[in-house]
Amino acid sequence: MKQILFLAILFSGLQLFGQKQIVWFDVGLKAQYGAAGLYNKAIADSDAFDYNISTGYSYGGKLGINFGYSGLAIDIMKSTAKQEFEKTGSTTVPTVNWSALDIYALFRNSKNLGYFEIGPKISLINKVEDNIEGSVVDRTTSYNKNNIAGVMGFGANIMGNDGRFSGILGLRFEYAFTDFVSAEGKTAQAPLRSQPVYAGGYKPSNVAFAGVVFELNWGIGYFGKAQCGARSKFIMF
Repeated sequence: MKQILFLAILFSGLQLFGQKQIVWFDVGLKAQYGAAGLYNKAIADSDAFDYNISTGYSYGGKLGINFGYSGLAIDIMKSTAKQEFEKTGSTTVPTVNWSALDIYALFRNSKNLGYFEIGPKISLINKVEDNIEGSVVDRTTSYNKNNIAGVMGFGANIMGNDGRFSGILGLRFEYAFTDFVSAEGKTAQAPLRSQPVYAGGYKPSNVAFAGVVFELNWGIGYFGKAQCGARSKFIMF
């Protein structure tokens, strides 16, 4: 159902821009890095554990479908992230690591050499491993295959401004609305697996990210009328 909703939003955006007289396209390469992890209120409230600042990164590409200063940015990125914890009275550092394929469909407004973006992201989880007590174990089945998040970002052009090429540096913030842990994982008390953190009842785990994103964008071309009264056609930049 979540995948159907995501595709419906994407199709609606494409249909909207397809009704305009002039639509221009750009493609890009992207990379992002920053603070990442998962938030679980039961762990945050526990006296036995604390959070360590953890990191994540991703890389991939972008397709922009634009009308004027606004458009739809479709990003496809491969991501890797982790969450480390501190355990009271122990030198062990419990860690959960995961990798995913992330698909973004973001409304984007670009003006005055800056941009603002907002929209959904779906993460297709590839693999999850944990190291709770000194050994790495594959725990993929303890986590949901799909994760839905909200995304917001903003930034500015730092090179190029003619529409054909640009380098963009920005900030991006993401927070998942769905529980990272699966039904099987709840039974096993993931993410810390049978550790005493759920005395007050089960709490969901929400993946989050806040970091820097860098883009290299190239304009491809646009649909427009070459001359008055002519049929619309694709024109390369």
